[in-house]
Amino acid sequence: MKFISVTTADDLKIIINLTKKIWPVAYGAILSQAQLDYMIDRFYTENALSQLMDKGHVFYLAQDEKDNFVGFLSFEINSAPHKTKIHKIYVLPETQGTGLGRQFLELVKHKAKENNQKAIFLNVNKYNSALHFYTKLGFSIVNDEVIDIGEGYVMDDYVMELEI
Repeated sequence: MKFISVTTADDLKIIINLTKKIWPVAYGAILSQAQLDYMIDRFYTENALSQLMDKGHVFYLAQDEKDNFVGFLSFEINSAPHKTKIHKIYVLPETQGTGLGRQFLELVKHKAKENNQKAIFLNVNKYNSALHFYTKLGFSIVNDEVIDIGEGYVMDDYVMELEI
């Protein structure tokens, strides 16, 4: 697997295209189509992603051995004091179980340690099957929160954390 730092508008277009393939599978059973569309239209535009980069979010794309883009990651060093937050970690459904998610996590761990971070944390929808993945990798639930994202929609999440 090859990891590429996201720096251009073309890279952001790749993230948007991946999201449109990944989200319906990842969230189709737990979110309505209307909420999925709303969230993609609100959070996955070039402008929205560029603003996140301006705020310090670091993005990476993953490519397989045939140079196909198969996933993406974003994280933020010091999102909380001495803690790195994983904001986005998504892989194409056909690549789940191949170790890519674990490789993304190792990349974040490496970057976090380079920056003297004490922990990595993320939000996970309470009904997302990825909860098992994060638990298996050593994350534990430290909080839960309901986040109003507008238009009557909320994100009903656990906050999970891994000490490093």
